[in-house]
Amino acid sequence: MSTEIHGTVAPGYEAVRDAFASNWDLHEEAGASVCATVNGEVVFDLWGGTATYDDGDAPWNEDTIINVWSTTKTMSFLCCLLLADRGDLDLDAPVATYWPEFAAGGKEEIATRHIMGHTSGLSGWDEPLHMTDFLDHDKLVGLLAEQTPWWEPGSASGYHAISQGYLLGEIVKRVSGRSLGTLFADEIAGPLGADFHIGTAAAHDSRIAHVIPPATMLGVDGPEVDESSIAYRTLMNPMMDASFSSTPAWRRAEIPAAGGHGNARSVAMIHTLTANGGRANGHQIISSDTLERIFETQAEGTDLVLPVELKIGMGFGLPSPALPLPNPHTCYWGGWGGSLAIIDMDAKLSFSYVMNKMNETTTGDPRGAAPLHATYAALMS
Repeated sequence: MSTEIHGTVAPGYEAVRDAFASNWDLHEEAGASVCATVNGEVVFDLWGGTATYDDGDAPWNEDTIINVWSTTKTMSFLCCLLLADRGDLDLDAPVATYWPEFAAGGKEEIATRHIMGHTSGLSGWDEPLHMTDFLDHDKLVGLLAEQTPWWEPGSASGYHAISQGYLLGEIVKRVSGRSLGTLFADEIAGPLGADFHIGTAAAHDSRIAHVIPPATMLGVDGPEVDESSIAYRTLMNPMMDASFSSTPAWRRAEIPAAGGHGNARSVAMIHTLTANGGRANGHQIISSDTLERIFETQAEGTDLVLPVELKIGMGFGLPSPALPLPNPHTCYWGGWGGSLAIIDMDAKLSFSYVMNKMNETTTGDPRGAAPLHATYAALMS
């Protein structure tokens, strides 16, 4: 074993540690963590490798956290489901019910569920943007409120890579009077004791690993790129620079689709509630009936932004022929570069993989897949 692996493994799950360790030999992993709970109990919590900081490499430690990109979206979904559970937010009602300015541009009938399901037609911005604009929530939600949808809302999904978080963040703010990051900290992460942050305070900087950006920028490639396409307009305005996530300004900002900081333990702990009928760490956070809404299909078919077939429920991805999962009552999402959250309600499994070295992917990564396969093998043995 070329890399020392730290942490704990319950009897029967030893193969997960081996699969995790193999990532350094097979995939040149840098630093990473993997964790899972079953029936609310941790069955493995592992970490290893190096974290990258301003002053060079240091060991990836038990409390190392990092920007997890779109795995953050799953936390935003929980915030909306929580408000729906309390009767404060109707996911089927027009967004303009809570945010009147949003009705402009023919968006009177777009509901929160359309945004959660990536079908609202607002996968990006008409106005040219720079990465620094992601720090200005009010500017970005104002532009989206004025904008006309790029396709008929509800007719198809088009991955709302960054815009989804600002849209949901403004809805949460209008409904609850709190920012999404604050609501998440107060009502979900805090009660669960989960070390996950949407808007990360300076006190955590010393243990935040920097991402190692992928070899190529996120974008639309090919010899004949159609700059008028929805995919191009979504992914190239602005062109994403992963290194910007290591700046203090990005960390402090609440970017609910891409800016969350945590590790596999914190992601797995949060989704322990999703896997167990809304209950974790002795707290009933959301009702099981509301969590069932995750499986209400919002879109199914080839995505207009990502070059894959997707089945999308109320925010989360769902099993489909293009992405089969062992149990039907499973939902998931992942982040640019390879982070991953899998929640299997049948097995009461919450699984997460988080790392600092980003691969050139938004749709799957073998580094998380191998420990996940080993987890299911252990569950089925």
